[in-house]
Amino acid sequence: LVLPLLLLGGWKRWRRRRAARHVVAVVLGDVGRSPRMQYHALSLAMHGFSVTLLGFCNSKPHDELLQNNRIQIVGLTELQSLAVGPRVFQYGVKVVFQAMYLLWKLMWREPGDYIFLQNPPGLPSIAVCWFVGCLCGSKLVIDWHNYGYSIMGLVHGPSHPLVLLAKWYERFFGRLSHLNLCVTNAMREDLAENWRISAVTVYDKPASFFKETPLDLQHWLFMKLGGTYSPFRARSEPEDPATERSAFTERDAGSGLVTRLRERPALLISSTSWTEDEDFSILLAALEKFEQLILDGHKLPSLVCVITGKGPLREYYSRLIQQKCFQRVQVCTPWLEAEDYPLLLGSADLGVCLHTSSSGLDLPMKVVDMFGCCLPVCAVNFKCLHELVKHEENGLVFEDSEELAAQLQMLFSNFPDPAGKLNQFRKNLRESEQLRWDESWVQTVLPLVMDT
Repeated sequence: LVLPLLLLGGWKRWRRRRAARHVVAVVLGDVGRSPRMQYHALSLAMHGFSVTLLGFCNSKPHDELLQNNRIQIVGLTELQSLAVGPRVFQYGVKVVFQAMYLLWKLMWREPGDYIFLQNPPGLPSIAVCWFVGCLCGSKLVIDWHNYGYSIMGLVHGPSHPLVLLAKWYERFFGRLSHLNLCVTNAMREDLAENWRISAVTVYDKPASFFKETPLDLQHWLFMKLGGTYSPFRARSEPEDPATERSAFTERDAGSGLVTRLRERPALLISSTSWTEDEDFSILLAALEKFEQLILDGHKLPSLVCVITGKGPLREYYSRLIQQKCFQRVQVCTPWLEAEDYPLLLGSADLGVCLHTSSSGLDLPMKVVDMFGCCLPVCAVNFKCLHELVKHEENGLVFEDSEELAAQLQMLFSNFPDPAGKLNQFRKNLRESEQLRWDESWVQTVLPLVMDT
């Protein structure tokens, strides 16, 4: 096996020297739910690289990625857990299979000047990508979104042998990369102090399609979603049967003009991967308190709460939601198409983030996207959140369900109030002139890949 790999590696080095600049991007996860790696691919393609993006194809990536002729997406097959033997044995078999499978996929692809790798998940992809880089002369770039061992620790506990092994693995093989990117200054400092890895902070920034949604497009989206999800449907029929009405908007039959309904509910949105680092019981408890305030006579709107995403705990929380006896609050958990998600963010009144970070060192990209849409956010507090959410400036930070409920009461009091705190936060976001992903990438990443 070794000799054929060496011969193949030598041939690929020769091919790489003769080929146009090429990057292989690897995410051992769902490409459609890995926006940062999609953005890397688009930015590399925009600046003259051809890109091969390897990952699982469980959900649809953004159209920009699919339509770019410089980007090729190569689907990986995900091995489901075996049903025999102890869990450690099952996990070991899965890791070995993924390692051999990824090695085969990478060695039979066009060689790259760089291998861009998302971490986590890094086991076994860091070692495999480093080995392929050694054979083919590719430079390994690790983009540290978080630490894989810390996510494993949420399930198994921080002192579990598998977690300790994963930590050693990440630390050892992470040092073998040529370049390292990370998502916060706190993570950059931790990598330097505790891992002896030098990294460059590349903050998540919203892509250009995250922006406020025009009212007529909001109406189109609400009507579309109303076909499947009842909270988006009109509460009452319009006097003119030709008038098109959703729960939030209506389009005049004659003029085609779209207006917001005067007594519309407030639209709250949260997105999640339904994992252990997001406790949605906090939001559900806050919604119960909010509804009780309405029933007690406080001047507050009805609420539509949309929680988007896929993940392992989705069914668990769906059952909890079904058990609630809400009267003035409606909760739905759709999975949105890639193109509809930014439209819904740009149509909402408030975003809620429950991401706490297993390491305390990464930032929630969902908040970045919400800010791109000028959507104010209430976010649960953790170690480095201040690098993104500025309390009382672009949103609010809370500690528990009591504090979140109080914030919802304050923000939605006399809704929709043009002079209220909610609109002030939105105005601050509009005036902040945030950098978009492309501008930030050119400043931080492009010089690294051009210089080396």
